Amino acid sequence: MRRFVLLLDLKDDPELIAAYRRWHAPGGPPAAVVASIRASGITDMEIHICGERLVMLVEAEDGFSFAAKAAADAADPEVMAWEAMMDRFQKALPWAKPGEKWTPAERIFALAEQP
Repeated sequence: MRRFVLLLDLKDDPELIAAYRRWHAPGGPPAAVVASIRASGITDMEIHICGERLVMLVEAEDGFSFAAKAAADAADPEVMAWEAMMDRFQKALPWAKPGEKWTPAERIFALAEQP
């Protein structure tokens, strides 16, 4: 099992943030989007919000690949429609690579590794 932590900002607009929250409430994302997440090898996903900053926690099978998920998503019109809609709410972090939406975080501390 692998764990990933990714970050993204929302546009600074209370109405957009409220709408984004509604779209992510139980039953909000289209079934095709949820199915694509599960089919990719992701076993658990959570998104947390603090102000405009989002943090996504992803648990995935050992063979999971973001590149393979992106390729599968690109071939799915329903997932691409969802992503296009989400673009209206989201903005990349200032230090994100060109074209990068969710930016991976680097783990710098683990309690289990401490003496």
